[in-house]
Amino acid sequence: MDYVNQRVAQEAVKESADYAGLATPLNMILVLITLYTTYQLYKPSAPAALPREPPAVVFKTFTPRTLLPYNGLDGMPVYLAVRGRVFDVTSGRNFYGPGGPYQNFAGRDASRGLACHSFDESMLTKDLDGPLDKLDGLDADAMESLQGWEERFLDKYMVVGKLVAKDDA
Repeated sequence: MDYVNQRVAQEAVKESADYAGLATPLNMILVLITLYTTYQLYKPSAPAALPREPPAVVFKTFTPRTLLPYNGLDGMPVYLAVRGRVFDVTSGRNFYGPGGPYQNFAGRDASRGLACHSFDESMLTKDLDGPLDKLDGLDADAMESLQGWEERFLDKYMVVGKLVAKDDA
């Protein structure tokens, strides 16, 4: 029995010599994980970037010829005219820009085409230096349709100018 008591006493001394308090490898790993997680949660973040404002657009007077380059090609914005008002429809580029279903209206007076629900080139002004289309020959239904389009454009897009004939510019 003395032998057993001696062995127990030896093991107790041996364990107390090996015991280094809380600085065990497992505890060190847990402390490092806790510190890293705390740092990730509370580290200062970069300030939030505010969205850039679109560049200011100056209200301009366009002729059919000066409106033509605004068709969305070569990085240009997409404009179209309806009853003398020029709208910036760049935000609807997938509809009015290159490859869109309404692309033939880009950079042009779209009034007659929208009123008649037609995408034909014949609906567009052919003589860019001549008088504007007075929309003669359109019936009441076509004019009502055109008014609906104009109201939709006024609600959705910004007016950036007016369309006048070359002689009036």
